[in-house]
Amino acid sequence: MTITDEQPLAGRVAVVSGAGAGLGRAHARTLAAMGASVVVNDLRVPSDPDPAVTTAEAVVAEIEAAGGRAIAVHASVAEEGAGERIVAEAMGAFSRVDIVVNNAGILRDGPLRKRDRSDWEAVIGVHVHGAYELTRAAWPHMLDAGFGRVVVTSSAAGIYGTANNASYGTAKMGVVGMARMLASETAGLDINVNAIAPLALTAMSSSAGDRDRAADVVGDLFRRMPAAQVSQTVAWLCHPDCDVTGRIFAVGGGRVAEVVVTETRGWMRPGHTWHDVRDNWGRITDRDELLVPVHLSDELKLFMEALG
Repeated sequence: MTITDEQPLAGRVAVVSGAGAGLGRAHARTLAAMGASVVVNDLRVPSDPDPAVTTAEAVVAEIEAAGGRAIAVHASVAEEGAGERIVAEAMGAFSRVDIVVNNAGILRDGPLRKRDRSDWEAVIGVHVHGAYELTRAAWPHMLDAGFGRVVVTSSAAGIYGTANNASYGTAKMGVVGMARMLASETAGLDINVNAIAPLALTAMSSSAGDRDRAADVVGDLFRRMPAAQVSQTVAWLCHPDCDVTGRIFAVGGGRVAEVVVTETRGWMRPGHTWHDVRDNWGRITDRDELLVPVHLSDELKLFMEALG
């Protein structure tokens, strides 16, 4: 297929996890519309209204009906070896893997004191281990091809914090760390790794998996945030012309913003005591001049400049 502005991903292959519904479905359909062949990964969940067809298979049917190419692969990315199997299916069907969108996720809401280790491990397993397993399996193919696009799904819950969601927030910052480390690992290569922090009305918006309940929680806000709107930023991050890497973007309802990690100018005195820290707390926390390191080396330079 000829690559055009309308089909910039022609000849590329994208793997989208958790793609049977919500954001994943929107991402899969959007990438397919841009010309990519898509591996639609999700659990074996019956679709509505035809329980004989899984949600992943239903998305494949939608893509094919629109003239695209797709296959369904049923697996939990949290399971050991699942990433390898999903990528193997992609290679068998399409002979390459260029794009990975780590979208699969689960929730286990509740105060930390009421959540047990199994809840914690389930959430970390899907979000962090799942993103690792799938990305790790696709990584050698991207390195061999000299091209790759990886998107991980973070959340404002992890970046800024929210009550009663410690496992989810921890997982969502965990994948940001992974994205930034991998972006550093492939510096200078055409392999980009970025994170999105989406807001959209999906079943995941509510711990009960209820879209109506999710909308009720924040009134009309979520109703104005369709999943497909988030996918437009994912599409650009997967585009061959997009050269950003190691970055985080808040996306939802038509708004797109970059999330940055900043430091204050700080205060310096070698050999200081905790009393000195207390007495200079205002200077340490002064936000009038904020710095934005984009790499560990940038932060080290701040220490070197302070040390003279």
